[in-house]
Amino acid sequence: MAAGEEHGSVEAAPETRSFKELGVTDVLCEACDQLGWKTPTKIQIEAVPVALQGRDIIGLAETGSGKTGAFALPILQALLETPQRFFALVLTPTRELAFQISEQFEALGSSIGVQSAVIVGGIDMMSQSLALAKKPHVVIATPGRLIDHLENTKGFNLRALKYLVMDEADRILNMDFETEVDKILKVIPRDRKTFLFSATMTKKVQKLQRAALKDPVKCAVSSKYQTVEKLQQYYIFIPSKFKDSYLVYILNELAGNSFMIFCSTCNNTQRTALVLRNLGFTAIPLHGQMSQNKRLGSLNKFKAKTRSILLATDVASRGLDIPHVDVVINFDIPTHSKDYIHRVGRTARAGRSGKSITFVTQYDVELFQRIEHLIGKKLPAFPTQEEEVMMLTERVAEAQRFARMELREQGEKKKRSRDEVNDNDDTEAATGVRNKVAGGKKKKRKLH
Repeated sequence: MAAGEEHGSVEAAPETRSFKELGVTDVLCEACDQLGWKTPTKIQIEAVPVALQGRDIIGLAETGSGKTGAFALPILQALLETPQRFFALVLTPTRELAFQISEQFEALGSSIGVQSAVIVGGIDMMSQSLALAKKPHVVIATPGRLIDHLENTKGFNLRALKYLVMDEADRILNMDFETEVDKILKVIPRDRKTFLFSATMTKKVQKLQRAALKDPVKCAVSSKYQTVEKLQQYYIFIPSKFKDSYLVYILNELAGNSFMIFCSTCNNTQRTALVLRNLGFTAIPLHGQMSQNKRLGSLNKFKAKTRSILLATDVASRGLDIPHVDVVINFDIPTHSKDYIHRVGRTARAGRSGKSITFVTQYDVELFQRIEHLIGKKLPAFPTQEEEVMMLTERVAEAQRFARMELREQGEKKKRSRDEVNDNDDTEAATGVRNKVAGGKKKKRKLH
């Protein structure tokens, strides 16, 4: 790995201030400028020049570090030099990440007419076959659905492919896509450039690296687990039965910020969203049991800032580029400490500051200690006024009761019409219940 070490010694020359200095061509520098990318991030400074020289790359970078730009810019520059259809394939673990990478490719390549196709599950195969028939330059896909098309879509193959990117490779492999990845590697040209990006270097990733990359250069931005410097991390130790009340208290205390709240299950995400809605908060859920269109709808409302609170399962904890999250709340503590890093990586991105608050109940102490051990620091407690929290309990209990009723109704509706798409994922229809709560509680201390 001598080449990697040599490159490592260039240690991200801090005086590199522009994409032009990295060797990026003028038309792409302008595109970066239009996207508001003023200066390259550390991983871009490390990876882009090496990729432009035509080397294979292993990029180890924390979440929110600008990885997409690190592989998209070299690919687009190579595409400019030798235009060709089905030029690059990007494999990603989740649908949301695929759409987001596609957005970045299209934004960076808009002035040069780059076309991309997103090939993921949960969306009609036929419309995807039509998109592939138009022969896009870049295909962004989840491994399972790509195999479906390689096996079943007439006339579609990747025999001319020049670039393969595996983004979040550790997660692709954790989700047991190994056999799919092996199949894909068998049907694409061996003579290609490969970029492998991963937050962690696991044994599986090392095995994949040996199988797929030729004499790669290692571009590591941070080798140990770490969270961004400008992130203020706190915990709150609370009895589990008062979790909802503490959540409402914090949302009031930090009102005016945008929040991402992580729950451990789809059901709890939906329940908590309903509780908050019934109390008048603009909260939307994002979880695996929602249809793909609903997930994207939720995400777009949050991105457009028409909703300030996004409740999500870990489906959404990595790879989603939501630029303006001010506060991440771990409502349910993550069972895997590494997920903590990825969750809190949703805030304090691109040099901005942010807060994360982790709820620790009597059942979570050991998990919390593991997280502190992993990040190598003791977290301070977030200051709370217990008596103010207790004043909220009555209203919260009523909202919980209505949320339970709504969940029951939704469950019955689903049973009644399995064929109909359930439109209550983003339950804005809960207004009747909300009015009842609001009407009956005018005299109580107001939440907002």
